Amino acid sequence: MKLLFVNHRDIFHPQAGGAEQVIYEVGKRLVKKGVEVYWMSENKGIAEEEIDGIKLIRKGNSLTLHYYSLKEVKKYDVVIDSVAHAIPFFSYKVNRKSVGLIHHVHQDVVDFELNPFLSRVVKFLEKRVKNYPRLISVSNTTKEELVKRFGINENIIKVIYNGIDHEKFTPGEKSEYPLILWIGRLKKYKNPLDAIKIFKKLNNRKAVLIMVGSGEMEKEIKDVIAGEKNIFFLGKVDEKKKIELYQRAWVVLSTSFIEGWGMTIVEANSCGTPAVAYSTGAMPEIIREGVNGFLVNYKDYNKAAEAISYLIEDENSMRYLSKLSYESSLKYDWNKTSEEYYKYIWETVVD
Repeated sequence: MKLLFVNHRDIFHPQAGGAEQVIYEVGKRLVKKGVEVYWMSENKGIAEEEIDGIKLIRKGNSLTLHYYSLKEVKKYDVVIDSVAHAIPFFSYKVNRKSVGLIHHVHQDVVDFELNPFLSRVVKFLEKRVKNYPRLISVSNTTKEELVKRFGINENIIKVIYNGIDHEKFTPGEKSEYPLILWIGRLKKYKNPLDAIKIFKKLNNRKAVLIMVGSGEMEKEIKDVIAGEKNIFFLGKVDEKKKIELYQRAWVVLSTSFIEGWGMTIVEANSCGTPAVAYSTGAMPEIIREGVNGFLVNYKDYNKAAEAISYLIEDENSMRYLSKLSYESSLKYDWNKTSEEYYKYIWETVVD
């Protein structure tokens, strides 16, 4: 069977993130099951390449990829359109064995990132995901959004959770001082500046906030923390450093307006680090209160600071939740995720 993933970016793209990680982790495992896996993305270098058996195809840019993909998808037994940036690739128009992979619903997010006109256009185009004959959602939260916002029949939506590599993301030695970690893409809807506001409400003078990520708000963050003694911005870090930070952190902080999934939460949990997050998107689906973290209302800086204080003022509480966080992460695994994709493709798509 020949399977094609269509996604704006591939795993080597400088802005590759969660959506690209999902395709890579699932794709390389499907290769081991005998599936011919191809991945089409915009051209940022070599036209064709291969990684772990996945054949990479690069054509066009972020706009023209939509045109080139429609010419390419006819050649494959199954196509999975990764709708990671709101606008679908419309593979269903030329290949009836097409699936839309929905990472989260962007209807409200685009208001943060685009001008009103472009926002309306993108919202209109995103609603066309309802025309896919089949959809994969990364969480029940996202599935509910698809049903509620677009009127999609829930029977065509399959929920398959993202996984984690437990051989790579493992518990490690905690920092000798209370370390709070914020990690993510520096986008407006992820509210990175909220992390700084929350941190400043803490009374613990030994606490340190480390912020990791890249994106359009980088300069603004650097300007805001200039002169701050206990806040450090590291920019984008490599995988080894990211895991080390997860392991050493006492708590990971998430301030996003919405997340279709919480990959940073699961990664942190797998490294034995509990989370404090806004109760938005899929966070209530992932975080069990007082087990692997705490939820607070959106923009409630005081409650977020209280939750962090509970973890960093008592090392025993932190270590207890660290153990529970790791245990809660064990239900997510890329091997299990890829097995679900494999079964779904064969049982539902290839009929």
